[in-house]
Amino acid sequence: MRNISVTIEYDGTDFSGWQKQPEGVVTVQGVLETTLSRIVQEEVVMTAAGRTDRGVHARGQVANFRTASSLSTGRLLHSLNALLPSTVYVRDMQEVSDLFHARYSALVREYRYFILEQPSAVYRRYAGVYGGTLDVETLNLRASELVGRHDYSVYSKEDAQNGSTFCTVFGASWGRQDEKVVFRIAANRFLRTMVRLLVSAQLEADPGELSVSLRNGRALKNIVPTDPAGLFLWKVLY
Repeated sequence: MRNISVTIEYDGTDFSGWQKQPEGVVTVQGVLETTLSRIVQEEVVMTAAGRTDRGVHARGQVANFRTASSLSTGRLLHSLNALLPSTVYVRDMQEVSDLFHARYSALVREYRYFILEQPSAVYRRYAGVYGGTLDVETLNLRASELVGRHDYSVYSKEDAQNGSTFCTVFGASWGRQDEKVVFRIAANRFLRTMVRLLVSAQLEADPGELSVSLRNGRALKNIVPTDPAGLFLWKVLY
């Protein structure tokens, strides 16, 4: 069996997340597996680097699958993109070592969250809306305190049975990009809703409050995740 790696981008607006769901629920994994299975004439199961939630996008999602098909990766790539909906595009496909696993081989995952300071008809599918001017300098002070290995259980809907809630954040920062403000965060792993809750916590903190206090989960009961429209799985490093 050949082991094939793919790099995928998708507009998650109309999908119920990455992970395959019961019949009738449209997901990115479901669409990809169904289309690939049709091409190679065998059942295909894909494993992704990260399971994005409903409405979350990806610029560089990575997945792998195994197949007995002898079709070249170039032919597979062309056929796949010809049949996929316009909201999903496979940017790259290559044969990899049998040991490669999209999830467990990943070393760094980077997410980006885009925010508009005022509503936009053009960008509304790809950004959350704050409704005011953001102080990027203060946000960067808060973000800098997230770097390191910490327990992020209070920023997650992760089931406690799923294992460790500790994550190592390699970098976190805020900046401006055209009409948007963007939060970038890179870590070895992320818990469910972790990025969106971290964004909310930083935005809703009292003036002058830094992330060193946000990390302990104080006053998080009323904080809700930001709009998934602004979140992108940006890239995965191996």
